[in-house]
Amino acid sequence: MIQNLPIFDFHCHFPVQGEWFPDYPKQKKVSFNAAYTRNYGEIWRQAFNFGTPEEAKSDEEMVDAYLKDLDEKQVERIVWVSGGGNERLAKIVQMAPERFTGFAHQSPDAKDAAEQLEHAFRDLSLKGYKLLTPEIETPIDDERYYPLWEVCRAYNVPVLMHFGLLGAAGGIPVANNISPLRLAKISLDFPDVNFVVPHFGCTHMGDLLQLCWTRPNVYVDTSGSNQWIRWMPYQLTLEDVIRKFLETVGPSRIIFATDSSWLPRGFSMPYLEEQHRIFRFLNVREEDLKAIFHDTGSRLLGM
Repeated sequence: MIQNLPIFDFHCHFPVQGEWFPDYPKQKKVSFNAAYTRNYGEIWRQAFNFGTPEEAKSDEEMVDAYLKDLDEKQVERIVWVSGGGNERLAKIVQMAPERFTGFAHQSPDAKDAAEQLEHAFRDLSLKGYKLLTPEIETPIDDERYYPLWEVCRAYNVPVLMHFGLLGAAGGIPVANNISPLRLAKISLDFPDVNFVVPHFGCTHMGDLLQLCWTRPNVYVDTSGSNQWIRWMPYQLTLEDVIRKFLETVGPSRIIFATDSSWLPRGFSMPYLEEQHRIFRFLNVREEDLKAIFHDTGSRLLGM
C-alpha cells in the first residue's frame, strides 16, 4: 500500500533455480568487455541502490522470503508470469494462493502447446499466458497459433506479450516479432481476449500507441526500470511516456507492474515510488489511481 492505494503487481518473475522459461530456446548473449564499454548492469543496480542478486534457494525458501518481503512493503498480491514451467509455478502459487497468482509461460512452439495451455488453466489454476515474442521465430500473428488464443478466449484469461528489446545489453534488438503491431491482426480477430503489452512497448512506444488507439482490448503495463527510455534518440522521460499513454489510452487500460524477481531486492519499491509520484504530479484522479495500481489488473484476472 502507498498513500492508501492497495498494490496489485501484474508482472513479476519468481526467482527459481534453473531456467525461468524452460521451454524457450536458450538466448545467445553478447559478452561485453568492461575495458571498452559500460557495465550496464552494474550502473543500473547502483542507480536504483539495488544490492547484488542472491543465488536462488529452494522454491519453499524463496516463497517464505518473498511473503516476508511483501508483508514489509504492504503489497497485496503479485502475479508471477514465469517460474520454471507451468507445473512448477502452479505448485509455487499453491503455497500462498492468497498473495500469489501465476501465468502459463510455455513456448507457443512447444509440443501440444494448446493442450498444455488448457491444462494450465483447467487443472493448474493458472490465470493468464505470458510470451516472450522476440524469441519466437514464426510471426506471432500466424494462424498456426490461433488455437492458443482460442483457449485463452474459452477460459477468459489475458495474454501478456513482451515486444521490443529483450534482455537489455546483450539481448535481442531485432526479430520477426519485435514490434507490438504484430498484435494488430490477433487482437482484431479475437476482440474478446484481453492482451497486455509490458514496459510501454520497450523501444517501440510509437507502434504500441498506434495499436492501442485502434484496439480497445490491448492494455499496457508499466513494469520494470524502463531504461529503454534512456536509449531513445531523442529526449524522453518516464513522465513523458506516462503522460502520452494517459492521453492516448486513458487510465483504465494502464496496469501497474514492477517486473520484480530476485532477492534481496524483492518487490521493487523504487519503481513503485517513481511511478506513483509521476501519476500524482500528473493529477490523475484518486479512483483512476486505484484502477491503475490495483483494480484493472485484478479485474482482468477475474478477482
